[in-house]
Amino acid sequence: MELALLLWMVLTLTESASAEAEQYSRAVDWLSRYGYLPPQDPRTSQLQTKEGIEKAIRVMQRFGGVQETGVLDSATLKLISTPRCSLPDVVGSEDMLRKRRRRRKRYALSGLKWQKTDLTWSIHNFPSRSNSPGLANDMVENLLFHAFKAWSDAAPLSFRKLPSVSGGTAAEGDIKVSFARLLHDDGYPFDGKGGTLAHAFFPGRDKVAGDTHFDDDEIWSYGGEGESTDLFTVAVHEFGHALGLSHSSTDPSIMRPYYQGAVEDVANFKLELDDRLAIQQLYGVKDGGPPGGVDPDPPRLPSPPPPKPTRPSEPSFRERCQGGFDAVANIRGEVFFFKGAHFWRTKRDGSLVSLNPAQIKNFWIGLPPGTNKVDAVYERKSDSRIIFFIGSQYWVFKDTNAMSGYPRPLSDWGMKTKSGAMVDRVDAAFIWAHNGKTYLFSRGEFWRFDESRRGEQVNPDPGYPKETSLWEGVPSDIDDIITWGEGDAYFFKDNLYWVLKNGGLNQDVVSSKSIAVDWLRCPAPPATAAPRFPKECKCDLRGSSSILRSSWILLISVSLVINEFLRK
Repeated sequence: MELALLLWMVLTLTESASAEAEQYSRAVDWLSRYGYLPPQDPRTSQLQTKEGIEKAIRVMQRFGGVQETGVLDSATLKLISTPRCSLPDVVGSEDMLRKRRRRRKRYALSGLKWQKTDLTWSIHNFPSRSNSPGLANDMVENLLFHAFKAWSDAAPLSFRKLPSVSGGTAAEGDIKVSFARLLHDDGYPFDGKGGTLAHAFFPGRDKVAGDTHFDDDEIWSYGGEGESTDLFTVAVHEFGHALGLSHSSTDPSIMRPYYQGAVEDVANFKLELDDRLAIQQLYGVKDGGPPGGVDPDPPRLPSPPPPKPTRPSEPSFRERCQGGFDAVANIRGEVFFFKGAHFWRTKRDGSLVSLNPAQIKNFWIGLPPGTNKVDAVYERKSDSRIIFFIGSQYWVFKDTNAMSGYPRPLSDWGMKTKSGAMVDRVDAAFIWAHNGKTYLFSRGEFWRFDESRRGEQVNPDPGYPKETSLWEGVPSDIDDIITWGEGDAYFFKDNLYWVLKNGGLNQDVVSSKSIAVDWLRCPAPPATAAPRFPKECKCDLRGSSSILRSSWILLISVSLVINEFLRK
C-alpha cells in the first residue's frame, strides 16, 4: 500500500502521463540512497510527502547541474542513470543541509579529518585479470600514487605506501585500498558493472575509516578507453572522501558524484580551484616544499593508449549478435536479454552495461542450479515483483532474490488452451501500457490478467485465450515482448524486433529492425531486404523460421527477374 501511494504521489508530481511508474519508484529509491530524501520510519510507516519529494528533486537538480524543475524530466532521469560514487551527496540533518545551501562556497566538508598529515596507504588486492586484463599490478600502484599526489600537491599532506607483508597479507595503513564485488562485508554492496563505481569511508576512529573500495565488476583501465572506466579519475575522487571531503556541486570538480571520464595527462593533473580550496580548508595551504609528498622520485606512467574502436573480438560476440534470445524483459527501466545461462543488460540511455554476458545464477538468486534457459520474464506493475517462467513452473523475485514458497506450478494461473488442455509453458509475458493489463503468450494463443485485483489466486480475464494473430504486423510465435519508450510494444523474434506504436493492434505496415544493431552494439550487416508483415498479408510467414523467410525473399526476387526478362 505504501509503495502504491508513493508511486501515485510521484506520478502526480511529474504530471507526465506517459512516464512509467517504475522510473519513479527507482528515482525515489535513488533520492533516499544519496541523502536527498530521509528514509521512511519503519516504526510509524511514515510516507514521503508530495512537497518533500518535489523539494528533494529540486535540490538534486541544483546539485547535479541540470535545470531545476522539481519534476523527474528526461535530463534528471539521465543524470540518475549516470555511473557515480556510491556515497550520499547530502550528509547530515535538514538543518545542516539548509546551512550548506546558504554558503557561497560550493564544496562540502564531511566534518571529519585526519589528525595528522603524514598518512600511509596499502593495497589489499588488485583488480581481477578477467575483468581488467589490461591493467597490471604495477600500473595500479602507479595510478593510485598519482591520485594521492593530486591531493598532496594542493595541501601539506604526504602519503607513503606500505609494503606487502609476507604471506600475501597487506599491511593495514591509514587508507586501505581493495577491489570487491557485490556484498563485501561493509554494509554497502556494489551492483555489478555500471551504477556505483566505488566508495570510501571518511576519516575517523572506526576500523573502516579511510578504506577505499572499488567495484571489481567494472572494467578498470588507464585512459578509460572503450567500455572501461578510468581508475585514476575515480581514485582521485574516492581519496577525496577518505581525506574528509563530501560531494561538490561545482562543475568542474573532481568531487562531483558522477563519473566524468578520463583525464588527459595523469602525471601533470592538477585539482580544480573548488577542490583545492576544500582540501586546504581541512589541512591548510601547502608551503614551498616538494609537491606530491615525500617521494622525490615518483613512478613514471606511459602515455595512455589511444581510444580503440569497438571490435567484435570478445568471445561473446557471436552469441550476443546472432540473436535467438530465450526471453527479453523490461526490469526497472533496463532491458534484459536472456540466452542460455547468461543475459545482457541495456540501460535506460541505450548503452550496453557490458559486451560480455552475466551469468543468470550469479545475479538471480534462487533459480534452480543448472538453469540454462528462461522462457519469459516480466516485472509486475502492482508491487514491482519480478516473475520468471521456466517450463511448467514460475518464480516470484523481490529484487534479485526469489521469495520463499517458490517455485509454484504454472497451473496457478488457470490458463487453458481452446482445446481445454492446461498450458505447460509461457513463451512471452509483458504488461501492455495501453491498459495496464498483464499478457501471457503460449503456442499461438494469449491470455490477459488484471493483476491490480489479484489475490492468491490468479485467473485470466473472461473470453481468453485469443489468437496471437490479433497482433497484426508481427510474427505470431514471438520470443518475447516488452513495453518501452512512450508505451510502445516491442516484439522480439530471432534477431529482429517490431514496434507497435502506442501498443496499437491495427497498424498497416510494421517494419522489422535489428536487435543486434539497435540494442546490443553489434556492427550492421550488409544491407538486405528486411521481411515486412503488412496486415493485408494472409500468408503464414509470421510463424516461419528466419531461413524460410530468407528463402521466400529470394524466391520473390528470382520471380521478379524472370518476369522482367519475359517482358523484354
